[in-house]
Amino acid sequence: MPDISTKPYMLRAIYEWCTDSGFTPYLAVKVDASTTVPMEYVKKGEIVLNISFGATSGLKMDNDAVHFQARFGGVSREIYVPVHNVLAIYANENGQGMAFEVTGPAVDGNTASATDSPVSTAPALSSVPSVAAEKPATPLSQIPDDNNEPPKKGGRPTLTVIK
Repeated sequence: MPDISTKPYMLRAIYEWCTDSGFTPYLAVKVDASTTVPMEYVKKGEIVLNISFGATSGLKMDNDAVHFQARFGGVSREIYVPVHNVLAIYANENGQGMAFEVTGPAVDGNTASATDSPVSTAPALSSVPSVAAEKPATPLSQIPDDNNEPPKKGGRPTLTVIK
C-alpha cells in the first residue's frame, strides 16, 4: 500500500487555523498545465489565491486537489489546483503558515516505468534544517535584515520564520 501524503491534511489544518483565528488564508501555487487559474494574474509561473470563505464559493480541499469558484475582476472563474502544485498556505495578516516543496503527481504502479523514480509528496518545511544537512544552518544573527524597513503594503506576501 503506497504512503498517503500528509500535504492535503496540512493544507486543511492551516486553513482551519486561519479561519478560526480570524485570519485570511492565502494559497501560493505553482502554475502548470494541470492547474486551472486565470492566467492573466500569473507572475513568474506562480499565483497567490485568497481562499477565505468570503472570497470563494464551493471551496473543496480534498486529497488530490483544491477547487472552488472565485471572482477575478468581477467575473466568476473556476479554480482547480492539484495538491502537488501548492507552494504554501499562510495567513495574509501575519505570514504564518506552511511552505511545501512542489512535487510531481504521485506515481502509481500502473503508469510508472522501470526507469521512473518515486516522487516524494511529503511536505517539507524550508525553515526547519534537516538533520542530515550537508552544511550547518546559518545563524539568524548572520542573516541580513531588510535595513529595518517596515513591511511593504500591496507587495507579494512573504512567509515569516517563527521559532
